[in-house]
Order: sequence, then C-alpha cells, then structure tokens
Amino acid sequence: MAENNASETASAKKGKLKLIIMLVVVIILAIVLSVVGTMWFLGGGLPFMSEDHGEAGETTEEAFVPSTYLLIDKALVTTVQAQGRQRYAQVYLALEATDPQALAAAQLHLPLIRSQLIMVLGKSEFNDLQTPEGRRGLAERMLTTVNQVLEQEGEPAVKRVLFRNFVVQ
Repeated sequence: MAENNASETASAKKGKLKLIIMLVVVIILAIVLSVVGTMWFLGGGLPFMSEDHGEAGETTEEAFVPSTYLLIDKALVTTVQAQGRQRYAQVYLALEATDPQALAAAQLHLPLIRSQLIMVLGKSEFNDLQTPEGRRGLAERMLTTVNQVLEQEGEPAVKRVLFRNFVVQ
C-alpha cells in the first residue's frame, strides 16, 4: 500500500510539473507574440525579417544638411496697383539655400536679382498681397525669378525666398 501512495504522489508531482512548464511556455510565447505584433503594427518592422541584407553599419538615409541664409539688407520698395490707385509695398527678404555656393552667387549677382524682384513685386495686385495665399504666390514667383537669374549665370539654385518684413499701404 505504501508503494501505491508513493507512485500516486510521484505521478501527481510529475503532472503538476508538466502543467507548470506548459503554463510558463504559454506565457513566454504570449509575451514574444505581443512584442512582435507591436513592432509589426507600429511600422518598425521585424529585425529578423529585414529585406536589407547589407552590412549593419551601412545606412541609406541622407545626411542632414543645414540651411544657410543670405539677408538682403535693403528693402524692396515699389508701387502696386489697387483699384486705380497707387499703393506702396515694402519687403525685406532673405534667401535660403543648402549650398553655400548658391548664396555666394546670389550675393555676387544681387543688383540684378534686386532689380528683377522689384519688377515682380510691382506687377503684383494690392488685394492679392493682403492675403496669405497671395504672399505665398509672390514668394514662389520671386523664387522662380531668383533661380532664373542664377541659372542664366550658371550658378546653383536657392531653396526658398523668405519674407522678413512685409508692408503694404
């Protein structure tokens, strides 16, 4: 009878041990699946399933290049038409570029650039200059003009024309 009790106790302990091992495996599996699922859904991808088989040290991202600016010290002042009346527009500008050579070229050709920008500003309508969309359109036209001048001179282009101060009256 003692043998029966010993074998039942041993089999009960083995059954409990198997149950505990299975629970631990299920819990670990659930944790791994939740981590993998989170990485998948957040768009990070899975490290072991990456399609890039290159070396780990290689990066394909572009290096950050900070912008540099050229402040045009003198304001562009001209008249603009407003319903048959003449109004004045005064604009202080800055040019933005990632290539310092473009700003050096713009500084060299600044008299020509200023002349062309005053003509662009003078062709604008007073009512358009009072709206944000009109000012954005003017900035785009000015950028096109500056880049055309630089292109004619065989120089690199600037990235943006920025308004530092803008007054119409």
